[in-house]
Amino acid sequence: MRYLLYAALAAALTFFITLPILGVHLNQSAQGLSLTGQWQHCLYAAAVVFIAQLLLPLAIQAKHRLPRNPRFSPAAYIENHRGVVLALLIVAAFFVPVFGSRGAVNVATLALIYVMLGLSLNIVVGYAGLLDLGHVAFYAVGAYCYAILAQHGVGFWTTLPIAALLTGALGLLLGFPVLRLRGDYLAIVTLGFGEIIRILLNNLDSLTNGPKGINNIPKPGLFNIVFTRKGGAGETPFHELVGIPFSTEQRGIFLYLIILGLCLLTLWVINRLLRMPIGRAWEALREDEIACRSLGVNTTGIKLSAFAIGAAFAGLAGAFYAAFQGSVTPDSFTFWESAIMLAIVVLGGMGSQTGVILAALALTIIPEIAREFSQYRMIIFGAVMVLMMIWRPQGLIPAQRPKMELPE
Repeated sequence: MRYLLYAALAAALTFFITLPILGVHLNQSAQGLSLTGQWQHCLYAAAVVFIAQLLLPLAIQAKHRLPRNPRFSPAAYIENHRGVVLALLIVAAFFVPVFGSRGAVNVATLALIYVMLGLSLNIVVGYAGLLDLGHVAFYAVGAYCYAILAQHGVGFWTTLPIAALLTGALGLLLGFPVLRLRGDYLAIVTLGFGEIIRILLNNLDSLTNGPKGINNIPKPGLFNIVFTRKGGAGETPFHELVGIPFSTEQRGIFLYLIILGLCLLTLWVINRLLRMPIGRAWEALREDEIACRSLGVNTTGIKLSAFAIGAAFAGLAGAFYAAFQGSVTPDSFTFWESAIMLAIVVLGGMGSQTGVILAALALTIIPEIAREFSQYRMIIFGAVMVLMMIWRPQGLIPAQRPKMELPE
């Protein structure tokens, strides 16, 4: 009876809360805009919540009563064999431009951008244990770095290291004032930093063109080889070089291979760092900062290194994003982007590279496939996050810690 009462109360609250969101539909016609009622959608949402509220306590009780087999776990198996899993994902990534359409290649390119962003934020949040809600600032600075330099004739490949160094230095600047902060206070400061960068980009009209952004950003080439129908002075079109007909898909495939290479570079560098003392220090800082200090570890340098390296990889992703989109505006770098990055790390499993990659692919590819539910994207996203926090707070594929077991 108690569960039934709770379910009815939750359904009623859901109906009234979703009424202004789902119950009103905006229509455009020759006479102008008009509002129509869609209250049946609110009833559907209330019915779903009612059923879920009834079944959830029963499912939790059944979960605790079922016998467990700790010897096998699919998530632990994937994490323990992440080398094989990553190799399969890399091989599958190379087949995308071969069998995928132009739209599929573009979606895969966008997914790899978020994979790179998730891996970069995983350094700060997953390994060092520093909650960063302003990671989008480094993403934006990297994008505007290439957009501005490209207007002055600087090439894409020259801009990549410049963007990494600039955003890495910005990460150091952010790291200094937040060295003494932890938890929620650190999150608030980094959130404010991300908003400050966006507002600066919006107001610096002479440099960033304000809210209009920067358009007509040139696409990258390769050793004077361009992927256009006709090349400029000293440039050779790719289709003329290899003797094939011109197609606009060639540029998309080339951009896809660039971001795939950047993701592989990010993976390789992070894996190398994790095997070095700095990687061990990140994990020690995450587990217990006081114990880390008592062992003589320089926590100041460790925090700064995590911010700087994570920011540098986010800057690389931002520079590629500007080249991929061909235009950048401050509205492309809102808090929603930081929320997606953090959700990728949390859903995948903090400190788990395989989990972060799979979560990034899921959160970018699934919304593109289910476009008919785009108006309910925020509701579905929030529901998934709540369910994950209830059922699996450690993430889909949690990182495996080294452990020792004594014989029974």
